[in-house]
Amino acid sequence: MRKETKYIIIHCSATKPSMDIGFDEIDQWHRAKGWFGCGYHKIIRRKNGIVQQGRADDEVGAHCRGRNSDSISICMVGGVSENNIEQWEDNFEGSQWTALKELIIQLHNKYPEAEICGHYKFSDTKKCPSFDVEKWKKIELDWIEGDYLPNDERD
Repeated sequence: MRKETKYIIIHCSATKPSMDIGFDEIDQWHRAKGWFGCGYHKIIRRKNGIVQQGRADDEVGAHCRGRNSDSISICMVGGVSENNIEQWEDNFEGSQWTALKELIIQLHNKYPEAEICGHYKFSDTKKCPSFDVEKWKKIELDWIEGDYLPNDERD
């Protein structure tokens, strides 16, 4: 079980836009690496924005070397070009953006001190999740990290 949550880390699956994958495929890929199963906590499907549960929210993930024990993860399906999987691309659907915002608000309520960031913050070699999380937060979130949201039950 994870003892603390310092980060909410956003990832992408680095899959082509035509690939309609979700938990089952990611779980299979991660098991093939020798992991216990899907390393992400939440997966946002490409075609419909449905959020699928991966690992339980309080479990240690397998998604970001050095940060698995103090973070929770969200994986947006997509993130690379249809014609070149080496080319990172912000190709997410509107329903995914809506789901991401709703999920971030839920997770912020659960882990109010956690910093929301992209996987790239902890990896020099990756551009994951294929968009600028800092810019997205400034545009899409009408609150600042650490602020209380309406209806927060904290003292």
